[in-house]
Amino acid sequence: MPDSKKRTDALRKLDRQRLYPPAEAIDLVKSLASAKFDETVELAVRLGVDPRRADQIVRGTVALPAGTGKDVRVAVFASGEAAEQARAAGADVVGAEDLVKRIQDEGFLDFDVAIATPDLMGQVGRLGRVLGPRGLMPNPKTGTVTTDVGRAVTEFKGGRVEYRTDKVGNVHVPVGKVSFDKAQLMENFRAVVDEIQRVKPAAAKGRYVRSVTLSSTMGPGVKIDPARLRVADEEMAASA
Repeated sequence: MPDSKKRTDALRKLDRQRLYPPAEAIDLVKSLASAKFDETVELAVRLGVDPRRADQIVRGTVALPAGTGKDVRVAVFASGEAAEQARAAGADVVGAEDLVKRIQDEGFLDFDVAIATPDLMGQVGRLGRVLGPRGLMPNPKTGTVTTDVGRAVTEFKGGRVEYRTDKVGNVHVPVGKVSFDKAQLMENFRAVVDEIQRVKPAAAKGRYVRSVTLSSTMGPGVKIDPARLRVADEEMAASA
């Protein structure tokens, strides 16, 4: 982690009004991190959508090529052969009605992602009030309701993350840890930006990407120039 002098120097260099190129923003975020733990680097994108309209909700998953840097705990609602596939893929918790009951009766929520086979969604649906507000409810749109649970477990363990617009049209996505090298963070950054641009709703009017900010868990936000997003690959190559 950077020492206090290095962070002070970085703070002097940070212009809160400037729109930085992605590669430079990553350098700044890394140098501004000061916590004693390995901070998460998060990308926040303000989109020109109306999330109150169903045809303008931006939601899905994206695979981070360099991973998340986090040990992701995965729970799977499945039975029979699907349950065996989930265990073989490394799921942390696997169950059917027993897992539903454990969550209902004991408040068990020691997992980061929940995956379910379609045939169990009738039972899992009873957990909506518990899982929904925590962003843990399985959903076909995010690939967490599937018959191929083994593949889903592998992907989420390997760095697939969910994203969705909040009430005001912001999308927050982790792109790695401060300990990642610049190339890894750029690779993940590029994957997220490409995905957000790919899923632009047809009903969205006007400028789609309104603002982009990168920050670490405890660090200040560094604004990124939306016009420079498409040249991030060239910047990564030039700064490598």
